[in-house]
Parts: sequence; C-alpha cells; structure tokens
Amino acid sequence: IIARHFDKEHPHIHLVFNRVDNNGKTISDSNDRYRSEKICKELTHKYGLYYSTGKENVKQHRLREPDKTRYEIYEALKTSVPRCRDWKQLIRELERSGIRTEFKTKGNTTTVEGVKFRKGGYTFNGSKVDRMFSYSKIDYQLKQNVRQSMRQDQAQSISATVHNSTESIVSGLGGLFDIRPASGHDDDQAYLYQQPKKKKKRRYGRQM
Repeated sequence: IIARHFDKEHPHIHLVFNRVDNNGKTISDSNDRYRSEKICKELTHKYGLYYSTGKENVKQHRLREPDKTRYEIYEALKTSVPRCRDWKQLIRELERSGIRTEFKTKGNTTTVEGVKFRKGGYTFNGSKVDRMFSYSKIDYQLKQNVRQSMRQDQAQSISATVHNSTESIVSGLGGLFDIRPASGHDDDQAYLYQQPKKKKKRRYGRQM
C-alpha cells in the first residue's frame, strides 16, 4: 500500500508492506537502512532524478543527532571561513560557537593533512561536514582571504595617493588663475587698447 501525503511542507509518501513471505517466514529487516539507500540511488539514476544540492533548504529543526550537530558546525564554518585570514583566527571564531578544532598530522611528522571539528561529544572530519571544508580547501581559502585583503589595501592606498596628488596639483595651479593686473595700471591698459593704430604713410618716389 502506498499513501501520498501533503500534510507537510514537502509532499511525501508512506509505504506499507507485508513482511511475511509466502512460506510464512518473516522477511529480515537487517541492514534495512543501507538497502533502502541503495535502492533509492538506483531509482534516482533510472528515472533521471537528482539529489538536492546545498544545505540551505534543509529543515535543521527537524534533524536528529549527529546530523543536527554536523549542520551547526557547517553553518559556523560557512560564516567564519570567509572572514578569517589564518587558522588561529578561525579557531578562535569557532570556539565562540563551542566548536573545537583538531588537526591530523602525517605519521610522526608535523605536516598537517587533515582537520576535525568537535562539538558536544560529536567529531567530524572537515570533508564530512562538507566537501569545501576539507583541510586543503579551508587552507586555500584562508590564503585567498589574505591576498584579497592585500589587494584591497593596495587599491585604497593608490586611491588615496592619487587623490592627494590631484589636490596638490589643483592647489598649485589655482594661484595662476588668481593673477590679476595691478589696479593702478587697469585704466592705462584700457586706454592703450582703445587707441586707434596710426596708419603708416606711404612714400612715393623711387627708392634706392
């Protein structure tokens, strides 16, 4: 029996089936979760369906542990990583949300190859929280944040320098446009401009 429901925000169905086979034996429900997951993937591929991308539309208030904590860590990372410039700053930001950061090193070396996040007794690898929160991707993003910040600082510095230089040039040129003739010569100059030019007399006769 299949019942289709619309009593929630998302349409869904309920399946009711008989767990007793034709021989009167109970059908095992062992590993039912994993078998259901496998069948769902097969049906998704067969009918050209797709899985929803992103975690923004997940009804977090309906999640149970450990998924509830995993999504809380996801939200904290999504907010903190873009505004941090190094791991120390990121660790401090996450601690404010009650999240501890642990690093996994390669063998007996100090080379970091992974990161884990712990909250409320639950621990998740960064890549299990989300693919973009693996150690390598977070580390890359932090370095990108530094580069972006440096570019912005340089752009602001250049803009301020150009602005100050422009003001200095305009201030220096301004004095040239303020030059005026002395008041005592104004009338004399006006008189000279108004006087008609004398015509040069033409000489007649033979010139040697």
